[in-house]
Amino acid sequence: MTNANATTGGLGPLFHPAAHYASPNAVLDDGKLSTAEKRIILSSWASDMYAVESHPALREIPGMDHPIRLADILAALRELDDDDPPPRGGVPMRLRRPWAAATP
Repeated sequence: MTNANATTGGLGPLFHPAAHYASPNAVLDDGKLSTAEKRIILSSWASDMYAVESHPALREIPGMDHPIRLADILAALRELDDDDPPPRGGVPMRLRRPWAAATP
């Protein structure tokens, strides 16, 4: 695992949620978190920063006593998208070519 700086200062528990959650499903099941907060936690867990060396399909989260499968984290993120899809837009809007509308 990459040795990341684990100090957060005043950034709060969302950046190091392992002390509170044992799995991606535990994050999904926490009714106190908003969908956006759940996405933040799960997305941070999916980061390559936590990839286990020689096992890129695993993530080793600081504070957890076991690695988590990336597939489980991504499945939890997909479940969030099914329940509350992110706003539309993004890449297709950025790729729109304004000059294409000007041609007859």
